Amino acid sequence: MPWQVLWLVLWFMVTGLAGWAGLRLCGWEPKFFWSQLVSFTPYAAALSLVPVGCAAFLRARPLLVAALVVAGAFAVTVLPRAVPERNPPAAGPVLRVLAVNLLHSSVPPSALVEAVERDRPDVLHLLEFTNRMRERVEALGLARLLPYEIVLPGTESEGAAIYSRYPLRPSDTPIAAPVFRKSPRHLPAVVTLPGGREVEVVAVHACAPSEGWRTACWASSIRALPPAGERPRILAGDFNSTLDHAVLRDLIATGYRDAADVTGKGLSMTWPYYEQPRLFPKVAIDHVLADRRIAIRSFRTQRLPRTDHRATLTELVLP
Repeated sequence: MPWQVLWLVLWFMVTGLAGWAGLRLCGWEPKFFWSQLVSFTPYAAALSLVPVGCAAFLRARPLLVAALVVAGAFAVTVLPRAVPERNPPAAGPVLRVLAVNLLHSSVPPSALVEAVERDRPDVLHLLEFTNRMRERVEALGLARLLPYEIVLPGTESEGAAIYSRYPLRPSDTPIAAPVFRKSPRHLPAVVTLPGGREVEVVAVHACAPSEGWRTACWASSIRALPPAGERPRILAGDFNSTLDHAVLRDLIATGYRDAADVTGKGLSMTWPYYEQPRLFPKVAIDHVLADRRIAIRSFRTQRLPRTDHRATLTELVLP
């Protein structure tokens, strides 16, 4: 390739990536495919290093300066996710939360119950939870492991459930109904810990940020989630949003911290895995948001069979 053509290609890359970084930094989200494309910002950040290296090799100083500025803009938004943060002082009860999107309840019930037996969560969030799945997991002993439950009936993607080791009751926190029928729904509940301490949990399942009518459903389903408040609150599940979406960052800014981000695992991707090529790019759309007064001791993702999401397991210490 002639050097002039390579030079033009590199300038084209830098210009396009500069536009990407600019949109991401300003938080403006146009109503077309940007709500999907911005999820891949970590990959764009990695790509931004290519013109830096090429410009350095070619000794093209103006191009190198421009490429470094763009790469720096991406670094500001992406690199902090890989750096652990300090926790607030917290000496209260420890709570382990496992959240799983079951892909229309396709996960084998035995695999789910085995995961609960192995990981010993105190609270279990189940999304895309059908009545048939409920019958099967309870027959296998889930209710023995986690005897308290609140179930939101539904078919395919609509249903949700929270199972708990400790007493559980419905929450009176208002959450707006979905904009459209046949949409996922959030499920809030209050867990009463030994000693009477209460913490609110919300099993989160937002609409997907698709084009057309689902764009409105997606944004409104995130905005419907409650901000951090007086009672400690934990939101866990499928947000269908990444830390590169302004609507999710706005929710976090009300007084939450993202567990993956806090533990330096903010680049742990969670979707899509099932029936996808190994090299298909993945994004981080499953989150655990905890009140900023709560210490986040650990966070990890893990595989369950026949679901396109990674489950999240988080250990938290209440204030």
